[in-house]
Amino acid sequence: MNKKIEKKKKFGQHFLRKQPVVDHMIDKVQISPNTYVMEIGCGDGFLTQSILQQTKCKELWVYEIDPEWANFVKNKIQDSRLKIFQENILELNFSVLESNKPWVLLANLPYQITFPIFFLLQRNKALFQEGVVMVQEEVAKKITATRGKGYSSTSLFLQYHFEFQLLEKIEPGAFSPPPKVFSRLIYFKPKFDLVQIPNEAEFWRFLKLCFLSPRRTLRNNLITTHCDLKKIPENLLGLRAQQLSFNDFLKIWEKIIQV
Repeated sequence: MNKKIEKKKKFGQHFLRKQPVVDHMIDKVQISPNTYVMEIGCGDGFLTQSILQQTKCKELWVYEIDPEWANFVKNKIQDSRLKIFQENILELNFSVLESNKPWVLLANLPYQITFPIFFLLQRNKALFQEGVVMVQEEVAKKITATRGKGYSSTSLFLQYHFEFQLLEKIEPGAFSPPPKVFSRLIYFKPKFDLVQIPNEAEFWRFLKLCFLSPRRTLRNNLITTHCDLKKIPENLLGLRAQQLSFNDFLKIWEKIIQV
């Protein structure tokens, strides 16, 4: 008798159990016989198996941190296109993906590492064509927010580098075990034709200061910094950062550095 493998809370293991959700993920992306697909965290292979059955992808590379589930899927699915790596995605040297780019990413992401994964994707976005990932509903809203609650410098940073589209909202019952929150599918595609930002690294640091305390006005967040507030229009200083757009911030930044 096979030993039962326990789902491990430390890895955020909530396995998808709703086939229409998986179908939606796969239908949203373009996968040809030349496409290399990546999956992060295969669990028991529910999504993995569907990708291989429903597409003619060249290969599917799976990165699974849990050796028990990695071995389970390796034994369960016999397909020469499947490559399973027992590895922490956050420690992956992405240069190994270079020769097979562009990749399509399909994944049910562990909630606690969603933002670290997106920052990794940003740093390596030239390797990716597009993707659909499952994330916590609240996180999806933060990533795609353009005003108000959840809107932050991180929202602006990720939206600068990626095109996002909110897809299906998923109830807890679609998973085993059910999480305590709703989830959301989110589509992403890297952007390469970017608006030029002068002194870009400094701009993103400036944005973090603007959002330091979301309920405070721009003036109150910047008053203790080295920014010359006289260069910022008075009507903008009286607003909170969550009321301003990327273009607003860029105009403020250009005034501050006198571009």
